Amino acid sequence: MVLQPQRSARVTSRSAFTLLEVLIVVAILVVLASVSSVYVFRYLEESRINKCRVDVKTLEKACGAYEIQYGVRPDSLLALVQPPGGKPFVEGEALTSPFGPYQYNPAGPMNGGLKVDVWAVTPTGEQIGNWPGSGITH
Repeated sequence: MVLQPQRSARVTSRSAFTLLEVLIVVAILVVLASVSSVYVFRYLEESRINKCRVDVKTLEKACGAYEIQYGVRPDSLLALVQPPGGKPFVEGEALTSPFGPYQYNPAGPMNGGLKVDVWAVTPTGEQIGNWPGSGITH
């Protein structure tokens, strides 16, 4: 008598994902991306404001250096890039904030005339300047 080996239950193997599984994974990724983008854009706006604050202080310091060297305050921020017969105090791209060109008043009414006023205006109308109460720590 010859014994025949018993047949085991048929094992099926899968070699790919089904369309439904792929669609579920894609839907989960889309939801995660949309939720996380809200936080990313919030930090992006904060970084623009912080860059603006740093730039305003840099331009204020450059105006002070200009005044020390030439004895007068610059007529415009462009004078910091093209001073009369000297090395530039700042590069040309420093005159543009993430929200547009920086504004300048050499009389400095917001600073009581003690130093120049430099500021930028955000799309919401907020002024980020170099005077007390404008969001820049002194």
